[in-house]
Amino acid sequence: MQTLTEMIIEKIDADIFSHSALAACLGTSSAARRYSLLKRAMAGGEVIVIRRGLYCLAEKYRRRPFDLFEVAQRVYGPSYISFESALSFHGWIPESVRTVTSVSFGKSKEFTTAVGVFSFRHVPVNIFFEGVERQTSGVLIARPLKALLDYIYVYKKDWTGLRPVVESLRVDEGLLRKISRTEIRHYKLNYPQKRIHHFLMGLDKELTHEH
Repeated sequence: MQTLTEMIIEKIDADIFSHSALAACLGTSSAARRYSLLKRAMAGGEVIVIRRGLYCLAEKYRRRPFDLFEVAQRVYGPSYISFESALSFHGWIPESVRTVTSVSFGKSKEFTTAVGVFSFRHVPVNIFFEGVERQTSGVLIARPLKALLDYIYVYKKDWTGLRPVVESLRVDEGLLRKISRTEIRHYKLNYPQKRIHHFLMGLDKELTHEH
């Protein structure tokens, strides 16, 4: 008889799976039977609980590298990767980030799981996914300037130009100077917060004087 882990590998394409996917994998098995098999797989270190209703295969059973950004999208949504995680992904800040940071459509939450820590913060905007790109993996990640604006809003930074961004986050100034005025105007329309507008106005002024 196949173990639960063997059935998962055979019938479920992803190494991360929901309770509903597990139920479909086991077909006509009763809820009690599913629970028994799941409990046994967890006790044997073959399956890991990420949160209620969401699981993954243990490392030695995974068929592809584990993407914590993908996990974040499954943990709480709708959401997209932003803040330090997105800035690190785009190469705007030098250090890697241990906690996966995201913007959520719903309330701010944090999940400490067996595979990592996932932080979700709510940022009010006019269009939630404006400035967000879907990667080939399917993960949604904020463009660099959007990730920076989300950071300024959540951490209440009263920045009005390039210098504090360079000094506080160690962002390469050359990257900031590549931001287009069109992009700046675009985000002014999507973010209603005064703090964001003050930063964008200061940034626009510096870039205008440069040219």
